[in-house]
Amino acid sequence: KRFREPKHERRPWKIWFLDTSKQAIGMLFIHFINVYLSDLTEEDPCSLYLINFLLDATLGMLLIYIGIRAVSSIVERQQWDSLRFGEYG
Repeated sequence: KRFREPKHERRPWKIWFLDTSKQAIGMLFIHFINVYLSDLTEEDPCSLYLINFLLDATLGMLLIYIGIRAVSSIVERQQWDSLRFGEYG
């Protein structure tokens, strides 16, 4: 995916790795929660994965958006430059 970005806008390897590692950790978390829940409920793991995915893609994204907006406003108000989102120094 990194090579699909325009060369003049391409993120450095370190920033690209930080961005993609967050996605990988989230996917691993969802996978292990799905396996755990399917053992507890004896439900079909595929249907549980679909439910988990839909909840993550809707409610999860909404909660993340609200959280980022709240933290960003606090960071801006307090002028904590090192805690701004997307700024890796």
